[in-house]
Amino acid sequence: MAKGGKKRKAAPGDVATNRKAGHRYHLLERIEAGIQLAGPEVKSLRAGKVQIADGWAEVRDGEVWLHGVHIAPYGPAARENLPPERPRKLLLHRREIERLLGRTSERGLTLVPTRIYFKGPWAKVELALARGKEQRDRRRELKERDARREIERALADRRR
Repeated sequence: MAKGGKKRKAAPGDVATNRKAGHRYHLLERIEAGIQLAGPEVKSLRAGKVQIADGWAEVRDGEVWLHGVHIAPYGPAARENLPPERPRKLLLHRREIERLLGRTSERGLTLVPTRIYFKGPWAKVELALARGKEQRDRRRELKERDARREIERALADRRR
């Protein structure tokens, strides 16, 4: 939940967001990439039937592939549907792919999808170059968040 107990609003055009990514990883850098999709997948994406929490991307043979993203089959296109969790090719410039290859070869860095959205007619994915958090980092973060909430509550009570 965002500040004030309200749910965070999605950006216009957002289809799916990976809110767990910020909890599981230190997000270092964000990159926008196009997604190569089939027709029924685009329809399903527009309907919001996608799950990216367990998704990840890898650079293989000079191409970037998105894995673990579940795009539900589109009902009316029963015969043309593809497997829901198939790897999908991401569309990036050669220079960007080479830079990502160099960065992901560093120990502990991975590519994680943080959101899928439409930019005009094009489906895009926002990838984050991320380093996994250790359990103690997560606990410390939760403790700090709780402490901030307590301080805000105390200040709000004093103002009344």
